[in-house]
Amino acid sequence: MNMLQCCIILTACLASVAAALPGTFLVLRGMALMSDAISHAILPGIVIMFLLTHKLESPLLIVGASIAGMLTVVLTESLIQTKRIKKDAAIGLIFPLFFSTGVILISLFARNVHLDVDMVLLGEIAFTLFDHLIINGFNYGPYALWSMGTIALLNCILVFVLYKELKVTTFDPHFAHSIGFSPSLLHYGIMLVTSITAVGAFDIVGSIVVVALMIAPPATAYLLTKQLHHMIGLTLFIAVISSINGYLAAALFDVSIAGSIAIANGVIFLLALLFAPAKGILYKIIFSRKENLETAQTILCCYLNKKKQHTKIGVPLSTIAQELGWNKNYAQRVINHSLNNKTISNINNTFLKA
Repeated sequence: MNMLQCCIILTACLASVAAALPGTFLVLRGMALMSDAISHAILPGIVIMFLLTHKLESPLLIVGASIAGMLTVVLTESLIQTKRIKKDAAIGLIFPLFFSTGVILISLFARNVHLDVDMVLLGEIAFTLFDHLIINGFNYGPYALWSMGTIALLNCILVFVLYKELKVTTFDPHFAHSIGFSPSLLHYGIMLVTSITAVGAFDIVGSIVVVALMIAPPATAYLLTKQLHHMIGLTLFIAVISSINGYLAAALFDVSIAGSIAIANGVIFLLALLFAPAKGILYKIIFSRKENLETAQTILCCYLNKKKQHTKIGVPLSTIAQELGWNKNYAQRVINHSLNNKTISNINNTFLKA
């Protein structure tokens, strides 16, 4: 693996980690759709600032994107507060307006620059490494590494410093308000961090994949644990693993790196959805069958106990199945389960309450 490939993987990992941290609290607060809204709605802010500065590396792009993102949140919240429409409808009204405005601005004024519609939607990590951070004539390496590294570090610091506040306002905002925390302030803070992270990852992976990076790792971690600190750790681990595997798959099949990372996130989520303890679909099926057997065992024990009070002899399988309305195969399964648990006894192929 050469240096360029290592840089691409590192950039993808940093982008995934930076996006997954605010995404964790969006998922827990039931606001996952806001990541989609913000990642699209920041586009006009980026385009307007680019038209003013004519530099894709200008920090003013982050300022413009943050303003657009916060404006999206404020307008969405204002619509929700009217109680005329629900949250999902408000989001669906606001962000298409912003995104469409951005696309039109690109088509009119930025058609011949790197900021094109395809790059907006999909991004391309490999191309971003050719834009270097140069200060006073000294080349510090790929700009994307520095920008995403800085955002990822700041997000980690913010989560670490405000962990208690984020935790209490996420799970019990009324209690948080009663002890002096401001749920609304932290809410807008998360939205601001989400906007800044989205614009940082915007040129690297595109607006569509930003949503996958923000939501898929924390959603997967949510299926695997009930503890917030464990969820954050798992989220970061899944984000890094998905980035590495996504890049390897993209290199193997010669396809989009960003798209492969999104698919890798989706595959890991699907595996967790199927096999996660307590919340996995297969676990639920197995647990449900076991729970049904436990209930049937209780019914069988009550039935045999009542029979034992009237007669000392055991009850054969065919009689049990007939009188309890079970087919013979199911009755046999319940009997085997009860024998294993020693709640009934077998005497000459007849069964008694133990």
